[in-house]
Amino acid sequence: MAEPFKNNVTRFLDSRKVRYQVYTYDYDAGVHSAVEVAAAIGLPPEQVFKTLVVLPEDPQRKPMLVIIPGPATLDLRAFAQAVNLKKVKMATHEQAEQMTGLKTGGISALALINKGFEVYLDKRAQRFDAIAVSAGQRGANVLLPVQDLVRLVNARWVQLPEQADG
Repeated sequence: MAEPFKNNVTRFLDSRKVRYQVYTYDYDAGVHSAVEVAAAIGLPPEQVFKTLVVLPEDPQRKPMLVIIPGPATLDLRAFAQAVNLKKVKMATHEQAEQMTGLKTGGISALALINKGFEVYLDKRAQRFDAIAVSAGQRGANVLLPVQDLVRLVNARWVQLPEQADG
């Protein structure tokens, strides 16, 4: 194999002595959705989680990162209710990239530690010992223990309705 994959996320995980596995895939070949990523890296789609940037109605509040299973869609109303907000909306690709400094497809809570984002992790992650999330850039995911992810990004559990994409 080529040079082992390294970036700020993997260096951070190394510094915290977290065991993880890197999976790389060809983003430019059209592997974009979390389900496509799962197929490309050989993991079940439910174990590959995507990070969405969600905006609260109150402009004083920071944007939130919501980490949900790849096949799932985020029910904004249910999420707002779960986090005691009146209303939330999905950030556009441009807003998400501007707020995080990361490209869509590479947005990762692990790359945004101490940047002030509230992080929410769908409780479905508890079905796995480890889940795959973006490594902070397109074309790379890291599989790491769920409990380590929660601890490192200070994630709050959120119970969301189960509905898969069509």
